[in-house]
Amino acid sequence: MEILGDRKYVEIPGAAVHELPPLLLKDCARPARMGETVGKAEEIVALDELIPVSVREPWPGTATESQRFDLAINLAEHYGKFLDHWCWGASIVEWIRQCETTFETQPVLRPLLHPDIWPHAGRSSFVTLLGDKHVSSTGVDLKNAVGVRLTFRRPPPIQFFSDQFLFLLNDSLAGKAYETWSSVSGGQSASLPPERFHFFVMGDEIQQV
Repeated sequence: MEILGDRKYVEIPGAAVHELPPLLLKDCARPARMGETVGKAEEIVALDELIPVSVREPWPGTATESQRFDLAINLAEHYGKFLDHWCWGASIVEWIRQCETTFETQPVLRPLLHPDIWPHAGRSSFVTLLGDKHVSSTGVDLKNAVGVRLTFRRPPPIQFFSDQFLFLLNDSLAGKAYETWSSVSGGQSASLPPERFHFFVMGDEIQQV
């Protein structure tokens, strides 16, 4: 076992670099009709009364209409961010399953996932590995992405959300979901040494890490 700072790394016999399955990013494009999404976001803004009473005006064409539209745009952008995180999270969860299968088929790697070997690698070790390999995930926090996928099997349409969730609660709930999931192993799991693994990230562009 190697310890660097507060991180424990599993020991892998030999010096070979092991090939992991490619991380295939799901094609989860944002809704094609942005205008429709913004329209539904406007309904949420109206229902959840995001505009303070003190600044509401009763007539169309007032500042309130402009404020409502700006908030709807902002809400739609937050929903797009949610979708980006869900897609990354779904892709990572599937990749972890494939990596576990790969570990089970290789005698050198098989013991690393078993709790009777200490320290062992847990499922969250693969998420840590993505960070250690500096996988580019523009604007997406990988831990929160997994947390979003753990929370939602399928991404709900925007009208299923409250403004409070998209504006305030999304990141905190996703972070808590990931933290709970990663602690299932009792906090005893160790990191995988990044220099001993190689794989591709395949989406719009291909990353070799």
